[in-house]
Amino acid sequence: MVRPPTARSAVPGVGRLGLLEPTAADSLHQLGWDNVDGVPVLWALSRSPDADLALSTLVRLREALGNDWAELDSAIRSDTTLRGRLFGLLGSSTAFGDHLVAAPAAWKILRENRIPERDDLIADLLDAVDAKPETGPNAGPMLFRAGIAGPEAIALLRSRYRDQLMLLAAVDLASTVENEPVPPYQVVGRHLSDLADAALTAALSVAVARVCKNGPVPVRLAVIAMGKCGARELNYVSDVDVVFVAEPADATATRLAAEMMSVASSAFFEVDAALRPEGKAGALVRTLDSHLAYYKRWARTWEFQALLKNRPMTGDLELGQQYRDALMPMVWTASERPDFVADVQAMRRRVEDLVPADLRERELKLGAGSLRDVEFAVQLLQLVHGRVDDSLHATNTVEALTALAAGGYVGRDDAANLTASYEFLRLLEHRLQLQRLKRTHTLPAADDEEGMRWLARAAHIRPDGRQDAVGVLETDIRRNSMRVRRLHAKLFYRPLLEAVARLDSDALRLSPDAAVRQLAALGYGAPANALGHLKALTGGVSRKGRIQALLLPTLLEWLGDTPNPDAGLLAYRRVSEGLDDQIWFLRELRDEGAIAQRLMIVLGSSEYLPDLLINAPETIRMYADGPGGPQLLGPQPEDVARGIQTAAARYDDPNRAVAAARSLRRHELARVASADLLGMLDVPQVCAALSSVWVAVLEASLSAVIRASEAERGAPAPADLAVIGMGRLGGMELGYGSDADVLFVCDARPGEDETTAVKWAVGIAEKVQRLLGAPSTDPPLQVDAGLRPEGRNGALVRTLAAYQAYYDQWAQPWEVQALLRAHQVAGDQDLGVRFLHVIDPIRYPAGGVSADAVREIRRIKARVDAERLPRGANPATHTKLGRGGLADIEWTVQLLQLRHAHEVPALHNTSTLQSLDVIEAEGILEPEDVALLRESWITATAARNALVLVKGKATDQLPGPGRLLSAVARVAGWPTDDGSEFLDNYMRITRRAKAVVERVFGG
Repeated sequence: MVRPPTARSAVPGVGRLGLLEPTAADSLHQLGWDNVDGVPVLWALSRSPDADLALSTLVRLREALGNDWAELDSAIRSDTTLRGRLFGLLGSSTAFGDHLVAAPAAWKILRENRIPERDDLIADLLDAVDAKPETGPNAGPMLFRAGIAGPEAIALLRSRYRDQLMLLAAVDLASTVENEPVPPYQVVGRHLSDLADAALTAALSVAVARVCKNGPVPVRLAVIAMGKCGARELNYVSDVDVVFVAEPADATATRLAAEMMSVASSAFFEVDAALRPEGKAGALVRTLDSHLAYYKRWARTWEFQALLKNRPMTGDLELGQQYRDALMPMVWTASERPDFVADVQAMRRRVEDLVPADLRERELKLGAGSLRDVEFAVQLLQLVHGRVDDSLHATNTVEALTALAAGGYVGRDDAANLTASYEFLRLLEHRLQLQRLKRTHTLPAADDEEGMRWLARAAHIRPDGRQDAVGVLETDIRRNSMRVRRLHAKLFYRPLLEAVARLDSDALRLSPDAAVRQLAALGYGAPANALGHLKALTGGVSRKGRIQALLLPTLLEWLGDTPNPDAGLLAYRRVSEGLDDQIWFLRELRDEGAIAQRLMIVLGSSEYLPDLLINAPETIRMYADGPGGPQLLGPQPEDVARGIQTAAARYDDPNRAVAAARSLRRHELARVASADLLGMLDVPQVCAALSSVWVAVLEASLSAVIRASEAERGAPAPADLAVIGMGRLGGMELGYGSDADVLFVCDARPGEDETTAVKWAVGIAEKVQRLLGAPSTDPPLQVDAGLRPEGRNGALVRTLAAYQAYYDQWAQPWEVQALLRAHQVAGDQDLGVRFLHVIDPIRYPAGGVSADAVREIRRIKARVDAERLPRGANPATHTKLGRGGLADIEWTVQLLQLRHAHEVPALHNTSTLQSLDVIEAEGILEPEDVALLRESWITATAARNALVLVKGKATDQLPGPGRLLSAVARVAGWPTDDGSEFLDNYMRITRRAKAVVERVFGG
């Protein structure tokens, strides 16, 4: 028998209501709502952000009210406005629930028909302490004396303030439960600021009663609101930033200010006066003249930025207005200060650095795409253009953004979208703060589903048919954060592009003067030139010009974060014009964000790379990421070397062969330098790659010249010819600015006349030097044979026997030392190895180097230190010859090799770093000493390479503090833009290494 379906109850059960607590059914019964008459109330309760929390608090409230519960129960059943306010409030805030339970009669406040005006709030809070207007010579409309000033005043003020805050929160939250109007964000922010004004007015009245007991207030004291309160966009829970101005700024004024802060911080919120001149180290109270003197002489840019939001709030409003009138002209000229851009950018980075890495994605206020991004962007544009446009003199972020759009400094759509994202993020911030009335800006953790579900409901976010409320919230957070990040770029750069290329017929256009001002504020040292580059890039009506106009807002933002955006923009123009016929170039920039961003970093950081990229454009494609990581890291040095030799071998003409080798070298230099600058390669990897390509070019060129000679002779070469690498080439530790130090050695083949063979070899060596050293747009290829016997006065090429005879009889200590880095690199491999066997007894003498030789090496080193350092060079920061620089480390390692290589075969090594590893492994030096030498060598090499990448030419001297040093620091891998920190670190490392050098090298 089939049972008939059971009729569904008209009264929803706890499951249908979304109540999860086991006691929920009993609680509903206690309240008398589990019946047909209570159904509207039950469904309203289910819509509360946290229905279980609301229900448990209502049960507590019923107990607290006792016989008075009936009045509230009746109001809940009949008044949907009250019901929405109460259920929204209790489901959103444990703090307000506790407040109501402690003062249950306060529920009647929620029946107010309107949110009180500013004057009503001031009167209400003053009434709490029976305050009356102050009399006497310094009386004013916002100065009062409390009638109740004892310890009980704090509790009275706290309760009254909390009541007013509760009413606003209830009105703000009512729409989550019932069909109530949603107060706009700006209304909420203004009301909270008005409430703060009232609170501090009341706190000042208590301070007056406590400090000036025996007569009228003898001073004028103005309280200036700063930050969000000054802008009338305050949060529910926030510090209130203030500055005090007094006439005179004496002990009484200071006591009044301090007492006001103490009362307010105990009763309402933290009052912070840290934005005053000199911060917390400065005087709490100053006269107007003292404030002016400080801002004229000492203030930093960020302090003028903070003054954008100043507003007289209480106390002597006339004095407060005098303060504002005197300081605002300085604010509107702050953008003309020489350090304006650097200060603003540094402050933004400092704010971001304060956020722990694990919280950045959850941080609403300070992370990327956060509230601070909007506020910084708006304030920067105000400071840039407010000097000539009074319409931008707004304190409120949304109002300022509206004014920027009206003036054409920001696109109207961009302003509207940015405002919507800003208000959405502020809404989430408000809801998070209401929960426990705690100051917070951090979203719940990703795995906190309950926290996210509550936040979604408190923010009145509902399922959309595809996602539940949490999914919709997470999507909205990502979308708004990304929109802020994207518009942050467009905010500055889209109007600039509108100024030079008509993209939108309805858009307002920046005037040329405004565009120049804006570019200057974004870090461009020659803004008029930069504007010219933008016009050239977007000129005409071609499709390429339109694509450039679409790309440039984002590209310019990335360039703005580089050490030299002016040079970067010029380089981008040159690259774009050089690749004008390459249809892939703009497409790759448009479709591959990684390529575009990395290219801007490279162009804005390096003068070495632009020419290479113009002549080796395919390298730009390698800026993309592949399946295995960055494509720049794909080619291996040995494969590149093989490719260079193979390409050159296709040509009989040595000029064409060398050109082919140069071309591939160009590609490899561009790849290695790009990967280095982007932080993808470490110092040893860079040195190995640069050395490998040099060796390959040398090998390919030598082979080509020999082939051509044999063809011209119609006979095989009369001699074998080998190239021995010396110095950093022999150690495979070349930098970008290194020449190739070599020795040429030949050996006549059987049956050939030795004189003829040597003459032929000299001709070959000279031609290789000439072909490789020919002028070119590429970095130079100088083959230097100056380390040969007798130096530049000696024969360019010697036979193996001649080398042996010379070294056996005439070798000087410095020549023996130089041979420590000799290694076969090109030409006849067998001959090169035989040469190494010939010199091994010379460079690794049995029993170690003699005492006389050590003295001579020390003498020569002292002479080098005294005479070879260029005039005017700083010995503390010269990377090659300075204290603890490359020469110090290398001479020390080589002396240890001369002393110990005869008994430690592993020291038969031409690499400084590898030899240091052996020195540590064999216990020749303590590990701590080796670590200091190694770190100094790597630091100096990184700095030296960075100097070449930044300046585009070989140099060894680090610059003093300034933009150039900051660029070198960034390229050398320093984590911040602070070049002075980088320099301090460099000198600290090299100083410690120098102490080891002096102890080990001696002399």
